[in-house]
Amino acid sequence: MKYTGEQIKVVLDEKSYRFFDKNKPYNLNIIGVRSNNEIANSFDDWLYLIYRDEALALKIYEFPVTTDPGAYWLRNPLNVNGTAILVPGQYTGSHHIGLHQGKYEALRQKGPLKVWRDNNKDTQIDKGGKVYEGIFGINIHRSNAHSASTIVEKWSAGCQVFKNVKDFNLFMEICRRSSKIYGNSFTYTLLEESDF
Repeated sequence: MKYTGEQIKVVLDEKSYRFFDKNKPYNLNIIGVRSNNEIANSFDDWLYLIYRDEALALKIYEFPVTTDPGAYWLRNPLNVNGTAILVPGQYTGSHHIGLHQGKYEALRQKGPLKVWRDNNKDTQIDKGGKVYEGIFGINIHRSNAHSASTIVEKWSAGCQVFKNVKDFNLFMEICRRSSKIYGNSFTYTLLEESDF
């Protein structure tokens, strides 16, 4: 495990972000950590899921993901302003369980998020510049439906995407349990490796 729950909590505290706990089960913390690598197409980021189980024992999972768009969409932006790159931050109630592209259950964006737009059509992740805020379809979903993907390419046009379908299925099972207790609303927090 790259980071412990305590290390993550320290960064959240430094940024005055909420950590959901209250000693209750399935009060989820969904936290992405973007790696320092700025070349596209790798599942080189992490998604942490931290919560308490039914026995109130603290659980932490670390899943390989990408928080960046794949090279295909960087070279072929869907938006005239460029391809979306999620700006780090805590986005309260930003996602809910719904269908990704009408095909399968994932966490769909329901609240406004902030993105940068990369429009120079190379495979370098360009962060910074003008910030756009709105509903852009920045979902949290899987890549390959049957196994693990090795490169990102078309799997992400700005979404947060799981490398391994087994990890994603476990993640969604836990999200469904949480939604039965707290409702269908999830906060997503994106940190950077340089925060640690």
